[in-house]
Amino acid sequence: MKKTIIDNPGKPVTKKANSGRREFIKRASTGTAGILAAGTAPYAFSQTNPIKWRLQTYSGAPLGAHVIKPQIEAFNRAAHGQMEIELYYADQLVPTDELFRAMQNGTIDAVQSDDATMASPVDINVFGGYFPFSTRYSLDLPVLFKYYGLNEIWAEAYGEIEGVEWLGAGAWDPCHIFTKDPIRSLADMKGKRVFGVPTAGRFLSRYGLVPVTLPWDDIEVAIQTGELDGVAWCGFTEAYEVGWADVCNYALLNNVTGAWCGSYFANTKSWEAVPAPLQELFKLSVDSSHYYRQVWYWGGEAKLRVEGDKMELTEIPAAEWDTVVKDAEEFWDEMASISPRAAKVVQIFKDYTAVMEKAGVPYRYS
Repeated sequence: MKKTIIDNPGKPVTKKANSGRREFIKRASTGTAGILAAGTAPYAFSQTNPIKWRLQTYSGAPLGAHVIKPQIEAFNRAAHGQMEIELYYADQLVPTDELFRAMQNGTIDAVQSDDATMASPVDINVFGGYFPFSTRYSLDLPVLFKYYGLNEIWAEAYGEIEGVEWLGAGAWDPCHIFTKDPIRSLADMKGKRVFGVPTAGRFLSRYGLVPVTLPWDDIEVAIQTGELDGVAWCGFTEAYEVGWADVCNYALLNNVTGAWCGSYFANTKSWEAVPAPLQELFKLSVDSSHYYRQVWYWGGEAKLRVEGDKMELTEIPAAEWDTVVKDAEEFWDEMASISPRAAKVVQIFKDYTAVMEKAGVPYRYS
């Protein structure tokens, strides 16, 4: 009779069977170790050979600390050594108006900018940045992209351009005008030289405002020396954050549009060299950045209009400003004539505006 060893009360196990169990566990352990080693191998390899990207943003360092730096730092941590993005600010590698070409030819791997500022060679570039009165609030923009067809239109337009991937758009702050001398009427705009986003500047030039293009880091000094009279580039949050509120004396409450439209782009070869899980991780980090900005700008705009003490608030009377809003309709039609695709974008803006006005509070108050 075989001797039994009781390792589980009520269930006898033979010595031979127990020996077989130990052998099975031994083999299983060896296999598990091999699987674990294989599973960690990509990380071990990637930490010595990570994918490297160079990404340049349209913004200078003070603003970049909010609009992109947290995202890139979070992505680099989460990438676990498999990929590393080096972040560069406005004009550090190439001038902002050369960003698109530099990305297309692989000088840089990715870009955060609006279409107009970086001179994208697409027929919809005028809608990047600030398109006059196309939005009232920052949430309008992502809704237009997600539910009204702008995602598909942007993807189609950039899909026709070799070497570049459009990765998605998000909203920034509203467009206000900050100046050394006050603007209290449309006549006060005449002759004022301002740094601004191309499309908004093009529209405002009909009232005598003079758009000026300079490197981002030169703006504060240019206002101090009188080369510029102000900026039409951002909202209150940016003006205070980057130092422009320190050199401008007045802030015009009438805004040209409710949200800046900016996007992320990548060189096609650079994007295709990134494994699918890291592509998804990058897109998630972009969404996180969009959310960060929504909160930062929304809270900042209100707080600084009420509590900010660096600039005196001015306002063009409603009756006069209404003529500007009306003029925008003509401007929209001019931009629609660029191409059938541009006409689709304008029609979307018109349809969306009609829906919001009919919806009323809280979507539109007037």
